[in-house]
Amino acid sequence: MKKQKLGFWEIWNMSFGFLGIQFGFALQGGFMSRIFQTLGAEKDAIPLLWIAAPLTGLLVQPIIGYMSDRTWSVKWGRRKPYFLVGAILSTFALFFMPHSPTLWIAAGFLWILDASINISMEPFRALVADKLPESQRSYGFIIQTLIIGIGTWIASNLPWMVSQLGVSNSAEAGVIPMSVKVAFSIGAFVFLVSILYTIFTTKEYPPEDMEEFENEKKRKNQFIPDIINNIGNMPTTMKKLGVVQFFSWFAFFTMWSMANPALTEHVFKTPAPIESAYNLNIAEQAEAFSVANTAFQESSNLVGSYMGIYGLSSMVFALLFVFYTSKRRINRKLVHLASLILGGIGFLVMVYIPDPNYLTLAFTLIGFAWGSILSMPYAMLSSTINPKKMGVFMGIFNMFIVIPQIIAALGGINYISDLFGEETINAMLVAGLSLIIAGLSNLLITNKDAISYQPTND
Repeated sequence: MKKQKLGFWEIWNMSFGFLGIQFGFALQGGFMSRIFQTLGAEKDAIPLLWIAAPLTGLLVQPIIGYMSDRTWSVKWGRRKPYFLVGAILSTFALFFMPHSPTLWIAAGFLWILDASINISMEPFRALVADKLPESQRSYGFIIQTLIIGIGTWIASNLPWMVSQLGVSNSAEAGVIPMSVKVAFSIGAFVFLVSILYTIFTTKEYPPEDMEEFENEKKRKNQFIPDIINNIGNMPTTMKKLGVVQFFSWFAFFTMWSMANPALTEHVFKTPAPIESAYNLNIAEQAEAFSVANTAFQESSNLVGSYMGIYGLSSMVFALLFVFYTSKRRINRKLVHLASLILGGIGFLVMVYIPDPNYLTLAFTLIGFAWGSILSMPYAMLSSTINPKKMGVFMGIFNMFIVIPQIIAALGGINYISDLFGEETINAMLVAGLSLIIAGLSNLLITNKDAISYQPTND
């Protein structure tokens, strides 16, 4: 099927739902560790509490990718039904998450939230490849990255923004501050509305051969054998990109899970107070705990705001490449290599220059890496796989995202960080080194179509 070239606003509309997805993702990434710490989690336990995120991605994305490849509705399309289901479930989880009374309930809501985000997110990746001709793939994924950057910056700043409007950052021991509750409620609303916008403004192409498609649907469900067969027949370029993805996502999972305890302690000097160290029945100690806890919550707001900078710089990255790739080719491999190394340097800046004034520089560099991670691997991958299996291969590709996160959560972060010392900030050192290794791993990629697509008249 010859696909029509789309204009900027058409690509914007089909990608706009990612604004909501990123609201959910940024609130999760920026503030879940804060919620866990507020509910009494020890620093060393935080990565394990995060294991819900990669595990649900490992299970959900290949299944959703496989199912969406085999779905077609004249009214709803192929990918859009999954957007809607994921949005409804994510809205529920985002709203109730900060109201969790105990640590295990918060961890349970993280399972629900991440599974729901994954239900929506994988089909969005496939939709870009479904809708756009080969010559617009990089352009499409970069516009998607632009929207993700906008969502990351706004959502990361929400607790700080609402606190500036007078919403309290203070709370009793074991209670999430109202500023966080309001921020998550706003995120829930934006998630649902943005997904609905894409659903009602975007039409999908039907399967190229409807008869073949219907026969495939009638065939006995061979999900597990098909997944195993597709993994076994994975293109070589996909395997090489998997190495890059492994180290990239190990780094970013380390940041999401450990940046709040690391930076509140190392940069802002306001670590989370340990409730057992205070006798809250004594007025003076209760007051001391309240002061320390409020300082931690306010510093956590600042950490969230600084983390939003990486969304802002990824947006600038995307804007520059939107203008460039709309007219010219890019060397995807070299762009990704340079961007990841810059991000690794950003992590090293926050480790060796513990000054809040340098966090802007650190997260700006990290944003270049993030912008590239969200676009370049998918553009390279989509040029080397069978279009009829776009959904399932995008889902399988997610394995290279979630496996490093599972390894990190099960002790990888703690073990490697401890090799450098006991300070929590060493987790950011590990993230930086991992991202630099990811950048250099791009040298493994040799497929010319993946590296730089040759434009045609499509």
